[in-house]
Amino acid sequence: MNTKREMRIVGWRELVELPELGLSGIPAKIDSGARTSSLHAELLEEFERDGERFVRFCVDWGGERHECEAVHVDIRGITSSNGETQRRYVIKTPLKIGTLTFRAEISLADRSDMKFPMLIGRSSLRRRFVVDSGHSWLQTPGKAPVKGHKPV
Repeated sequence: MNTKREMRIVGWRELVELPELGLSGIPAKIDSGARTSSLHAELLEEFERDGERFVRFCVDWGGERHECEAVHVDIRGITSSNGETQRRYVIKTPLKIGTLTFRAEISLADRSDMKFPMLIGRSSLRRRFVVDSGHSWLQTPGKAPVKGHKPV
């Protein structure tokens, strides 16, 4: 039986949410060339709670600092856009794009030199979204980018 799931369309940039981290309206670049999604973060500390490994970190964007905690899934070697492999913490947390919420693996990286504090990679897009690279904000209609975001 051939059943095809209807895919949602995202533009090359969208506003997304990380609800368990208390973050919303995050400007994100959609990048099907990147495997793993990435969030700009500064690592504060790794700790253990009830036998689980956690990481506490800060996310800065829009002129505000947000302190977050998440279960630390792994430390992986991830190749950045300049071809350099960096060891990064990877967390798994719900990600909301438009009205769809799902658990995503997200690496924590220094994205201070990037125009977007978050990058959505193909692992998060797979079997959920197709990308229309000629448009922006398709899953966030009527919403403007948050203050502090540099228009691209």
